[in-house]
Amino acid sequence: MLIAGDIGGTSARLVLVSRKGGARKIIARHEVRSGDFTGLTPIVEAFLAANKARATAACFGVPGPVIDGRAHLTNLPWELDEAGLRKSLKLERVDLLNDLQAIAHAVPQLLPTEMLEINPGKAVKNGAIAVLAPGTGLGEAFLVWDGARYVPCPSEGGHADFAPANHVQAGLWRFLTDRFGHASYERVCAGSGVPNVYDYLRSLDPASESPGFAAALQSAPDRTPLIMEAALDKTEQNPLAAATLRIMVDVWGAEAGNLALKVMAMGGVYLGGGMPVRVLPQLQDGAFMRAFSDKGRFAALLGNVPVRVITVNAALLGATLYGLERAKET
Repeated sequence: MLIAGDIGGTSARLVLVSRKGGARKIIARHEVRSGDFTGLTPIVEAFLAANKARATAACFGVPGPVIDGRAHLTNLPWELDEAGLRKSLKLERVDLLNDLQAIAHAVPQLLPTEMLEINPGKAVKNGAIAVLAPGTGLGEAFLVWDGARYVPCPSEGGHADFAPANHVQAGLWRFLTDRFGHASYERVCAGSGVPNVYDYLRSLDPASESPGFAAALQSAPDRTPLIMEAALDKTEQNPLAAATLRIMVDVWGAEAGNLALKVMAMGGVYLGGGMPVRVLPQLQDGAFMRAFSDKGRFAALLGNVPVRVITVNAALLGATLYGLERAKET
């Protein structure tokens, strides 16, 4: 048996699969709030105990760089290492990989029913592929063809310098720089960045925030769900939240286009993570692709790049696929 996990800054999702059944035949699944635990071991132990199951191997996609089998998680105060997990969980093998590398590992094996098209484009055979995944943080990765298969490559591009594309975004850059000392893309267009954009827009027009919503935000342990709900379902009543989402989608498009240029992603761009699938209408209304292809002399080239939204948990699927491949080696 293999335990596979998508360990996010907000939620930890685990599945149990068998080598015979394959990655899509789930025997058991489990989801908890990551912040309720001090580490990964107690989550896995509770999962196995609840299902009266034993496993021999595990593979976890984690939010942060994995170097020499060790990971310091970006949005969680956890330190993980393969050897320690293998010992504490009494497993034969444990693999850690960056969560975006896990998503990238799944991309070549996605089914047509597991993605939606934003831009049809025309994929170049064996061309590089880019992955942008806004969730709690902003993840980026890419895949290159080695002559026989696609090789997923991790990246921490979400922490690169945010480059404003207009005057409003320039003001946002100054606001973030004053607040954090460094303005990264993750500060703008990830779940953790939603309150930052909202606060900036409110600073431009404080009177536009209703007292009721201000009180709700003040008492909320996490403001992001309230702002996103208002942006999606109460647009007319909450123009600040709606404008927050519009800026985020524009910046997603611009940064996805940046990534496509940097790796020459003529094989396509895939949007993963938890946020894009929630805002499909906003991704399909044309604003995303305008920002994506607004690259001067390379606008026409980017207009031909296929762009798709992944509609399944690709990080979990990729960790499962990778774990099953690695388990064959033991």
